[in-house]
Amino acid sequence: MAEEEALGFEHMGLDPRLLQAVTDLGWSRPTLIQEKAIPLALEGKDLLARARTGSGKTAAYAIPMLQLLLHRKATGPAVEQAVRGLVLVPTKELARQAQSMIQQLAAYCARDIRVANVSAAEDSASQRAVLMEKPDVVVGTPSRILNHLQQDSLKLRDSLELLVMDEADLLFSFGFEEELKSLLCHLPRIYQAFLMSATFNEDVQTLKELVLHNPVTLKLQESQLPGPEQLQQFQVVCSTEEDKFLLLYALLKLSLVRGKSLLFVNTLERSYRLRLFLEQFSIPACVLNGELPLRSRCHIISQFNQGFYDCVIATDAEVLGALAKGRRQGKGPKGNRASDPEAGVARGIDFHHVCAVLNFDLPPTPEAYIHRAGRTARANNPGVVLTFVLPTEQSQLGRIEELLGGENGAPALLPYQFRMEEIEGFRYRCRDAMRSVTKQAIREARLKEIKEELLHSEKLKTYFEDNPRDLQLLRHDLPLHPAVVKPHLGHVPDYLVPPALRGLVQPHRKRKRPSSKKVKKVKAQNPLRSFKHRGEKRRARAVPS
Repeated sequence: MAEEEALGFEHMGLDPRLLQAVTDLGWSRPTLIQEKAIPLALEGKDLLARARTGSGKTAAYAIPMLQLLLHRKATGPAVEQAVRGLVLVPTKELARQAQSMIQQLAAYCARDIRVANVSAAEDSASQRAVLMEKPDVVVGTPSRILNHLQQDSLKLRDSLELLVMDEADLLFSFGFEEELKSLLCHLPRIYQAFLMSATFNEDVQTLKELVLHNPVTLKLQESQLPGPEQLQQFQVVCSTEEDKFLLLYALLKLSLVRGKSLLFVNTLERSYRLRLFLEQFSIPACVLNGELPLRSRCHIISQFNQGFYDCVIATDAEVLGALAKGRRQGKGPKGNRASDPEAGVARGIDFHHVCAVLNFDLPPTPEAYIHRAGRTARANNPGVVLTFVLPTEQSQLGRIEELLGGENGAPALLPYQFRMEEIEGFRYRCRDAMRSVTKQAIREARLKEIKEELLHSEKLKTYFEDNPRDLQLLRHDLPLHPAVVKPHLGHVPDYLVPPALRGLVQPHRKRKRPSSKKVKKVKAQNPLRSFKHRGEKRRARAVPS
């Protein structure tokens, strides 16, 4: 048993080129899902695997897929080049991420293994050219794969050997049920299949019956989220909606939450409301919006990972999944009506070094909470999840805590120790900012951003291909300014900071003091302003130079 627990990549019989790629990625030992799944997959078994978000599921299917393809080419009879592996994912961003991971693992065998991503609808012509060369592995969403199968630009019936469905529990919720059933009619009768999922639900059970043949089920005995020593989870009860905005303002403006953070809300309209609210206080943030072109969304994620900005506002995959079903029936939430059903963020997208996840809106389901929380505390890094809860949402919060099941009956979400009365001095500022963010301002902000991103994506596409460094100048957290922005709200006077928090708050950079002549001139021209800021100037004089 001890030997089994000590199983490493070097003991799995992998190709030396794969082992070198694994070493370059800095993986000294396989994760639990990799340790259990890779040997079974190499034996040719179908797999149904459940493992939490961020546990290394992509490599768990990519490594055996590459190993089997390399072994076939090295030892099998010479056959015509053809597509042998197919990876289905629910979103375009996940397709790019899966392709990137497979290519990294195949870095030392790139001549033998070629990977193609056909998830982007706008690149159909170039995709057909790529598919004519018959790559070994094709990655895409079910709708795009089916489209190519129907156009005969992709043929799998006589060649497919490996089928992977990643994030399988989202494929149906994103409205791909009919596409999947049609797609399966284009596949051979015999092939090896892997279903990878963070949860087991009815949709996964349906896919299991459709795709798998006598599978091995890996339901790993691990918590769905990291333990409290790595992931701290808190809840804070806000009496009103206004209190939620007030608390978020205090956390971000006073730098009580530091590092990269993800803010989750339940609708796209709420995303822009929150962004415009933060913009009033000069707090930069960007919205990961399914209405934007794919390149723009991936650029947002890339710049976030590179540290261009620290705050991204997003909706989660459960909301977008429900939308995909609703729109096919002529329904859908008003705030999200135009979102791309193949664009999701709550699960699978690889955000790097996220320190905190703030659930500004309570997740609609316990599963959605798990997927949101899974964006932080990845790869042994610490993380924090803070959930804002209204009094009317206590029952919904109870269902989340029931699913998480703290040790020894202890609550999984600890109360966040924060006294709202200490930040009452900021309330008038928040009310002022909330009044400025009207429905008209939100509509204008969404329209403005879409127009700008379309311009960047299309008209400047060729320019940025020739000048890639200039692409870094495009930032997605620039002010939209559809609402009236009051400059004084961007500065926090010292007298408003609660005494208990002054030691924690990062000092505000003061502007250079004007000369005495300029001060006298200001007093003469604007005595009201001088009166208002007399206290601040007195404090300034008290500070030794």
